[in-house]
Amino acid sequence: MKIDCHMHITPPDIINNPNAKFLENETYFKWLSASKINKFATGNDIIDELNNANFDKGVVFGFGFKDPSLCKYVNDYTIEQIQKYPDKLIGFMVIQPNDPHMATEIERCANAGLVGIGELFPEGQNFDLTKIHSTSQLNECCSKFNLPILLHTNENIGHNYVGKTKTTLQELEIFIKNHTHTPIILAHMGGGLLFFECMKEIHKLCENVYYDTAALLFLYEATIYQIAKQLNIEHKILFGSDYPLVQINKYDKGFADSRLDDKIINDIKGNNLLNMFTSLLN
Repeated sequence: MKIDCHMHITPPDIINNPNAKFLENETYFKWLSASKINKFATGNDIIDELNNANFDKGVVFGFGFKDPSLCKYVNDYTIEQIQKYPDKLIGFMVIQPNDPHMATEIERCANAGLVGIGELFPEGQNFDLTKIHSTSQLNECCSKFNLPILLHTNENIGHNYVGKTKTTLQELEIFIKNHTHTPIILAHMGGGLLFFECMKEIHKLCENVYYDTAALLFLYEATIYQIAKQLNIEHKILFGSDYPLVQINKYDKGFADSRLDDKIINDIKGNNLLNMFTSLLN
């Protein structure tokens, strides 16, 4: 089974008016949406992309806003779309970790069929990854409802680009230490954290950490797949396209150049994610 674990879904009225007044305080969203390369996708767009790429399913989620009411709004659309396309779409919820009523929204979304949390943007949503009091409620909810967390990350060196934040590997390390029993998917290859899994203590710490490939082709050579294999963490690599920013088939060349065998590639494209969800229930 082929599954894309990183697809952005947006309600049509936000697509049609990204500069609406109710979005005026969402600085991070406005920064991203103003980019020339930014794109939006509805549920129908995502279904078309999955079919065109011959993928079975996609994990979809709305934008992680600062305003909890906007998170709820895009969660409603995600719920609507997974109910419309139950055989194709897997839904995650976005929440504001600073929201004192966060647990209520997580329970509502979990009961409606959403099976994960994310993509969360620490800098964009102004929450501190290192403060356990800021994320303890999140941890409790993930345990109660068997939910993984998808977290935005990026490398701390190299060129600047829209979406690149100042979140550090040290902050990620602390967050992981505070959430060792929760599966954590670090988007965009964990901002390079996976390279540090050659350190014994980091490898042990990251037993429950996964890395998605979203936007990988903009940043890394295809040799990153071989590095993951050499580190014995290829089973923790999850295929994510970052659609609609990148189409699924744009990753074909990287896989062809990776020199990985077909089984590992197929596992990355879906089986690893299924195994992660299976482990949540055990």
